Amino acid sequence: MNRITELLGIKYPIIQGGMVWCSGWELASAVSNAGGLGVIGSGSMYPDVLRTHIRKCKVSTEKPFAVNLPLIYPQIADHIDIILEEKVPVVITSAGSPAKYTSLFKSHGLKVMHVVASVKFARKCEEAGVDAIIAEGFEAGGHNGIEETTTMVLIPLIRKHTQMPLIAAGGIATGRAMLAAMVLGAEGVQMGTRFAASEESSAHDAFKKIITEIREGGTMLALKKIGAVRLIKNPFFQKVAEAEARGATAQELAQLLGRGRAKKGMFEGDLVEGELEIGQVAALVDEVKPVSQIIEEIVNEYYEALGEISKLWRPLP
Repeated sequence: MNRITELLGIKYPIIQGGMVWCSGWELASAVSNAGGLGVIGSGSMYPDVLRTHIRKCKVSTEKPFAVNLPLIYPQIADHIDIILEEKVPVVITSAGSPAKYTSLFKSHGLKVMHVVASVKFARKCEEAGVDAIIAEGFEAGGHNGIEETTTMVLIPLIRKHTQMPLIAAGGIATGRAMLAAMVLGAEGVQMGTRFAASEESSAHDAFKKIITEIREGGTMLALKKIGAVRLIKNPFFQKVAEAEARGATAQELAQLLGRGRAKKGMFEGDLVEGELEIGQVAALVDEVKPVSQIIEEIVNEYYEALGEISKLWRPLP
């Protein structure tokens, strides 16, 4: 037990990423039932769809779960009303200022965590009064910090500046990585890619399959002019890379991206023209498995690695 498990009322300090088109009620409830914190990704849901997922999640688990709330979502007010009306126990805010809604959520008794990619925004989290900070490094999939600070650098940097409960995200998919993050100063981890390739993920089977086939160097950060995002190097990515290489403007990149590109790739399975968001750590994911098995493997490997630490190096007397 530590501050994260006590704060969230969970068995293991493992939080599932709130990934668009992957994180529906089935995945969230499975993670919560297995001892972690399941998360519904509201960024790809209309308000009525979000309410349905929350209600189905409540039926499927008695354990705590969260909703990930990107603050750039166009119908943010409707999402907030639904989260409060449905009495969701935990909200994870991202892509915006933590000061904007933290006090509102906390006044209704919700636990609030906010995702950051820099020390600057970690300090803003502390000022806003969030319950925990999720620090996400450059390795992460989906939308990312433009500073390109890696998780191994970001976690000790933020820990140096705050004693708040801290969760590491980005490039973490195994028990050994979880232990490493905690040695660096985190008290829990958030994993997206590992759960995107789970049986309960709402992603298309074709997308799950390509996750298991990615090798080192198979992803890259792109579209920094309109919102940095880590993508699989498929034909759509190549179009983006070529446009960026010739100096395309933000407007041109936005036109190339269009609307519904992530849904086309991740939810509908178009591996050619779809936007395929995933983390670097996909290179370590070789198989689609049920959530219960994934969490069991992570926990077992964590304890195995913990037992090996004393053997790694001993200074000479």
